[in-house]
Amino acid sequence: MNAQGIETHHMASARPDAAGTRLTTPRNGLATAALTLGVTGLLSSVVLVGGPLAVLGLILGIAALMSAGRTGAGRGKAVAALVASALAIVVSGLVVVCVVWYANRTQECYRPDSFHQYTRCVRLHLDGDRPSSAHR
Repeated sequence: MNAQGIETHHMASARPDAAGTRLTTPRNGLATAALTLGVTGLLSSVVLVGGPLAVLGLILGIAALMSAGRTGAGRGKAVAALVASALAIVVSGLVVVCVVWYANRTQECYRPDSFHQYTRCVRLHLDGDRPSSAHR
């Protein structure tokens, strides 16, 4: 509120210059899109959807970083998008490795007659280094 009791709102994208006119701050839409894809990819990378989103975020992040070099706008967002996208790609890769490892270790268990037999078979295959008396 100002002295007259009127609320004033400040716009993040505009600032007044010495003459009182508003100057717009340059924006980088690529950086915003890349950051959105990177964070979404990171949050969904555990379910394998994040990998492709992160690749798109990485590509847009590189483009946004190049654009930020010319205009100076959105450099922080572009760097954050690159980091989030790279992390999402790594996490997605680790999930794929774990799923392939699990499928390889338990491939004999995929045609059980019941869920109980499946879980028992998986336990036997994953705990294969224990003595057979411990598998009851």
